[in-house]
Amino acid sequence: MKQLFYFILLVAGISSIHSCKDMVDEEGDPLIDLNESIGFNGPRALFREITDADTIAEYQYNGLVLSRVITDKTSVANVMWSGDKISQINFNGHLDNDGDGDLDDDSIVYTQLFTYGNLGRLTIISENRSKFTRTPGAPGVPPGPYTLNAKTKSIYDLVYSATTGKLDIINMKNGPDAVGVPFEYKDYSKSWYTYLGDNVSKVERHYGKINAGVNGTPIEKYGYEFLSYDSQINPYTLLPFAYKVSALVSSDYGDDKSFVLSPNSPKRVSITDLTLPIPTPQIFSTDYRYDTQTYMIKGFGVNYIYKPM
Repeated sequence: MKQLFYFILLVAGISSIHSCKDMVDEEGDPLIDLNESIGFNGPRALFREITDADTIAEYQYNGLVLSRVITDKTSVANVMWSGDKISQINFNGHLDNDGDGDLDDDSIVYTQLFTYGNLGRLTIISENRSKFTRTPGAPGVPPGPYTLNAKTKSIYDLVYSATTGKLDIINMKNGPDAVGVPFEYKDYSKSWYTYLGDNVSKVERHYGKINAGVNGTPIEKYGYEFLSYDSQINPYTLLPFAYKVSALVSSDYGDDKSFVLSPNSPKRVSITDLTLPIPTPQIFSTDYRYDTQTYMIKGFGVNYIYKPM
């Protein structure tokens, strides 16, 4: 499983720390002291996710709204709003598109446009993406410059349950965007979401080819289960729903983090390659720490830092 490497790193004993410089944000506002787990009163925002090795994500705000997410030193997602809704996200940087736990060397640029339905719910994300590659370096020879390798167009169609109103299905299809070639969707994926109460308990995703506009037999199938939820506050409840969905669909194998859509946090995560003759779940577990306001501050080797709003 491509995603297993990431979870193996987390549960193998990564101890998360932060230095004195993490006690304030870029504007000098105080942050929660994770070592003391003291918390604070009043509105807050998720500011950073860190491990002892690096900062996984830093969330920046324009007033009270999310405006930028930095996921490594050279990867930035700029978030644009129309009224109270995200209208566009522009990303430039690197992704872990194959789910092996490491950022790919490929440089990715994409623009996502967001469409909302009559009930104000996100219904469509349309994306234009460019991938830039370079020749690898060798001893005494630096890597070559990045050059455009491929362009693609994708569309993500979100379906909601008629009974619960919760996200039910994400249908994705994409195809190469080449000059002089009529555009045609070539690949698809479909994700199904199951809930236990308000929490995502299971996601199943199938991948396949599109032939003459018809989805073919799935080539890959993966199942994700999120178990033993706590009753405290998930840090990702502080992020906009549209951004969380955008982050999940930005890479091909990002469903292992589908619990970001939940109000609580799972203590166990199960990942299964459903195409194997005898699918064997790989299960990973953690213990959480919380602050005095019941916000989760540590789990799966990641520390969560907040800032007052």
